[in-house]
Amino acid sequence: MASRKEGSGSAGGGFGASKGKGKAAAAGDSAVKQVQIDGVALSAMVQVVLKIIKHYQEEGQGNEVVQGVLLGLVVDDRLEITNCFPFPQHTEDDADFDEVQYQMEMMRSLRHVNIDHLHVGWYQSTYYGSFVTRALLDSQFSYQHAIEESVVLIYDPIKTAQGSLSLKAYRLTPKLMEVCKEKDFSPEALKKANIAYENMFEEVPIVIKNSYLINVMLWELEKKSAVADRHELLSLASSNHLGKSLQLLMDRVDEMSQDIVKYNTYLRNVSKQQQQKHQYQQRRQQENIQRQSRGEPPLPEEDINKLFKPPQPPPRMESLLIAGQINTYCQNIKEFNAQNLGKLFMAQALQDYNN
Repeated sequence: MASRKEGSGSAGGGFGASKGKGKAAAAGDSAVKQVQIDGVALSAMVQVVLKIIKHYQEEGQGNEVVQGVLLGLVVDDRLEITNCFPFPQHTEDDADFDEVQYQMEMMRSLRHVNIDHLHVGWYQSTYYGSFVTRALLDSQFSYQHAIEESVVLIYDPIKTAQGSLSLKAYRLTPKLMEVCKEKDFSPEALKKANIAYENMFEEVPIVIKNSYLINVMLWELEKKSAVADRHELLSLASSNHLGKSLQLLMDRVDEMSQDIVKYNTYLRNVSKQQQQKHQYQQRRQQENIQRQSRGEPPLPEEDINKLFKPPQPPPRMESLLIAGQINTYCQNIKEFNAQNLGKLFMAQALQDYNN
């Protein structure tokens, strides 16, 4: 899944990150411990969440990914997201389009109308939870390296369509940030840093804060909603969703199997090369013994590593990302099955009540 943020993410530091009333985080600690999403203007009655949902509904088609910029400020250890704006859809033919310049102009315009314009992260939609990719890792590293408190919001429209809002905030862990700074993703470096797919990303709790007027409006809408509409959430039509999730899970398992084959091939090549080195050293030793018996000088020392170049190990980071994606799919299927089981009990209870 391609990410359009790769180019602009690295330039995030140019926008300037303000900590507002915030305090600098201690070394090794997470810069933020909570993400708070606020409504924008009371007159507009529009939330950041609704803007993200609207962006996907207008431009997201199937597995098409939509992305945008998050604006707000940091107060103590709380990141307050108060506004956002989307990245426009453009094709490869739009060679003159400059994403960084577009972001700068948007934030300059927001500043002129006295709206929060400080860059605090970005958001992205996902397709059946398939967001654990190298593109997202590189983009979030660029943001987090330039703006310490930045997060990425992942919006899942498939889960949201099932009746519950799916919006999660993620950051790279301090261990992974150090590895990304060194740009050494070899198996030895990842093993030394104790990096596994479980500790690559850290989820930050999200609190959606509404104004009192919005809460009153939602309460009125809930009272006016028909009972029949609420019962539609008890639908057990899950074959398509579950089948697609299982298909994506099998695809990732196949990719993991291919990586395992590559790694086994690497181990065989290393073992074969070690045998060749050992045989070469034995031949040199025997030849030197024969030359010594004839009174000849021994052969000059040679750099054996130049004669036998070690094979390159397969990239470990891709395997970790695939493992993380498999874990995400398994969690989604587990949550989906639990949700359907709850719907089944609720539907049975409703049927018993009506009878």
